[in-house]
Amino acid sequence: MLEQARHTLRVDTHGPGFTDLTGEVAAWVGSIGAGDGLLTLFVRHTSASLTIQENADPAVLADLAEALERAAPRGARYRHSIEGSDDMPGHIKSMLTATSLGLPVAAGRLLLGTWQAIYLIEHRDAPHAREVVLHYVGTRGAPSPRLGEEA
Repeated sequence: MLEQARHTLRVDTHGPGFTDLTGEVAAWVGSIGAGDGLLTLFVRHTSASLTIQENADPAVLADLAEALERAAPRGARYRHSIEGSDDMPGHIKSMLTATSLGLPVAAGRLLLGTWQAIYLIEHRDAPHAREVVLHYVGTRGAPSPRLGEEA
């Protein structure tokens, strides 16, 4: 039988950059006794986003941040500027990345690759309190039998 669970992570950011959420997300999945299912992550903001990226070489995140800055520079002229020069570039960067992610869960574990991590990307200059909603749909406890396997 499928069950659901929901949780909101509060993430305090310190300006532009990547915050690794992998440990907190994995701990929550473990705490609910997840089995097999799907975990959806959703960031409740328009100038922050989510991504799954390499966690081995910090140069990857630096290069990604520079690429996003080139795609939506702070110094460009934007019509929407009422919230500051970093706001509209933040909206563009959020649109170019993702506001939600879907992750498979098997036997209570996130099925991330060896070098993958889940990151919140802050696109604004000032510190913010961001919310990431986690929603799990799946079984609880022991994994369900696979097609062709005995229960």
